[in-house]
Amino acid sequence: MFTGIIEEKGTVASVRKGNVSSRITFSASLVLSDIHEGDSIAVNGVCLTATDITDRTFTADVMAETMRRSSLGSLRPGDCVNMERAMLCGGRFGGHIVSGHIDGTGNIVSLRREENAVWVTISADSSIMKYIVEKGSVALDGISLTVAAVSETEFKVSVIPHTASETTLLSRQPGDRINIECDMIGKYVEKLMGLNPESTVKKVDNKSRITREMLIRNGF
Repeated sequence: MFTGIIEEKGTVASVRKGNVSSRITFSASLVLSDIHEGDSIAVNGVCLTATDITDRTFTADVMAETMRRSSLGSLRPGDCVNMERAMLCGGRFGGHIVSGHIDGTGNIVSLRREENAVWVTISADSSIMKYIVEKGSVALDGISLTVAAVSETEFKVSVIPHTASETTLLSRQPGDRINIECDMIGKYVEKLMGLNPESTVKKVDNKSRITREMLIRNGF
C-alpha cells in the first residue's frame, strides 16, 4: 500500500524486453535505504517487487498484464521516474490510499500555468472517467492529486511548486501517456451496489440489498 507522496525521482538504468514482459533495472538512493529483496516499490505508480538489490539499483520483473495496463513499456534507459516505498504502519498518511495497481492510462492534453501552479489536463476513456469525481483523489504516475475539474472525457489537476519539483509530472508533454489509478473506494462501492453493467460476475439477482432503510438502520 502506498500514499501517493513521491519520495524521490529515480532513473531507468536498463531495460531487457521479452516478447510481452520486461526486466527493468532502476537507479535510486533514498528508496534503497531500507529495502530488502521482495519488498514493494511504486515506480510511476506501478507496484513492483524489488529484486537484485545493490547499493544504487534494484531490478523488477514486469509481467505482461502490467505492460498492457501501464506505460512502463515505453520506458528507456535514462528516463526519470517517480518512486515511493510501501507505507509504514504508524507513519504519516499524507496522500490517499494507493494500491499501485494501475487501472489504465490517459494522455496529457495540456499544461497551463496560473501564477504559482500549473493546470494539467488529462484525457481518458469512459472506463476510467466514471471513477473521476471533482474534489476526489486520483494517482497520476503514482502522484496523489486532487481532481479540480471534470468533463465527460477529461479531468484537470492543479500542481503546486513542491509537487512540480519533487515529481516528473511537469516534464511530460501533451500527447504523453500517463498511468492512472482511480480511488479504490469508488470501485468497491460500484461492485457492492451492482452498478457495473460491464461486469462478468454472475449476480444472484439484479436488485441491490443496500436500501435507504438498511442504511438508516445501521446508523448512516
